[in-house]
Amino acid sequence: MSKVLYTGKTHTTGGREGAARSSDGRLDIQLSPPGSTGAGTNPEQLFAAGWSACFIGAMGKAAVQLKVVLPTQTAVDAEVDLVNNDSGYFLQARLNVSLPGLDRETAQAIVDGAHQTCPYSKLTRGNIDVEINLI
Repeated sequence: MSKVLYTGKTHTTGGREGAARSSDGRLDIQLSPPGSTGAGTNPEQLFAAGWSACFIGAMGKAAVQLKVVLPTQTAVDAEVDLVNNDSGYFLQARLNVSLPGLDRETAQAIVDGAHQTCPYSKLTRGNIDVEINLI
């Protein structure tokens, strides 16, 4: 049996040159196309921010299972590319993960565990090219 834990709700107008606001008012942003001089953000940046935040949470859970303390300086630099080729537009992504102070084997186990449980990783698995780099 599934239980919905949270539903994020937004209202967006104007597409990539519009605005988006959450139902609770905590998110209220202008949107601009990638590479433009517009003042707003874009869907690729928003996706990168959401995925990296979720991935850090999933790494925390993986660390607990491994009985390891996640470093306080843990960081994920997410890169989401909007790509166009003969078949159309698509996304590809890289997560560059920093777990300072952990040995490589432990850090890799945390990253691997997080990639299996993070909802964003599950969403993208098999749908877009994803690289996860332990830096």
